[in-house]
Amino acid sequence: MHPQADAQIEHFLEHLSVMDGASSHTLHAYQRDLSALQHFADELGLQVWCELEVVHIRRYSAQRYQQQVTARTIQRELSVFRSFFKHLLKNAWISHNPAKTVRAPKVSRQLPRVLDVDQLSVLLDAQLDDVLEMRDRAMFELFYSSGLRLSELVLLDIVDVDCDESVVRVRHGKGAKERWVPLGSKAKAAIMQWLAVRPNLEAAALFTSKQGKRISQRSVQARLSRAGRKSGLAEHVHPHMLRHSFASHLLEGSKDIRAVQELLGHSDINTTQIYTHLDFQHLAAVYDAAHPRAKSSKKLIKG
Repeated sequence: MHPQADAQIEHFLEHLSVMDGASSHTLHAYQRDLSALQHFADELGLQVWCELEVVHIRRYSAQRYQQQVTARTIQRELSVFRSFFKHLLKNAWISHNPAKTVRAPKVSRQLPRVLDVDQLSVLLDAQLDDVLEMRDRAMFELFYSSGLRLSELVLLDIVDVDCDESVVRVRHGKGAKERWVPLGSKAKAAIMQWLAVRPNLEAAALFTSKQGKRISQRSVQARLSRAGRKSGLAEHVHPHMLRHSFASHLLEGSKDIRAVQELLGHSDINTTQIYTHLDFQHLAAVYDAAHPRAKSSKKLIKG
């Protein structure tokens, strides 16, 4: 394609970075998807983005599906394309959005795995053998107490946690959005216990490594996996599983999906909607176990 096509991609990515606060990971993913579409356009002999039509986008998606790319990935790619062409349209570089009406193959719903209350008790009430395990418990309690994402937890500073008011300020939410979340009593106690033994460092980070640096996402993942194995849990435990457990248990107890949406920091209620399916699965399991004339509730779950 013409060099102008590259320049327009760069303009779009810069807009995402400056105006939307997109992370480097997001920018890299967008660039990868757009480069793949650009290569496809090159093969068609197209020179500029305005030459792309709906039929081309459909052909690209069909080709990806034939290559056994998952429906979820194709769905994500189309979302990137729609955003990109919307940007070009806004700047009058194209006359229409060729990806606007193209739909990806239907994505099968995969429910997130969660831990039940008993499993969480085994994990969070395990005996502590050293200072690092005190730090770990504070991190894990905070995941489950406040529904934080892994990236949000590692970026917390000490000043973001208000134990007097029992709240946590999340300054680095997805999409650069800030929110406040409650701090449960167990999590507060674990954090205060950790802060009492935390090395006296100049680092502002709430959770630090043995070297005194802000703990990395990979380290948190490894420590949680280790704690799960040490506790004898059959499940491979990862940070998002604690976030899923937080959302599922909260929705099960409150039935307030809007509140759960706010606490999770979801911009779209449809993202939170998946936890209603988890909640129904729990109810269906209770029904199957207790009702004397219960049929298989798997048929009900589809409805």
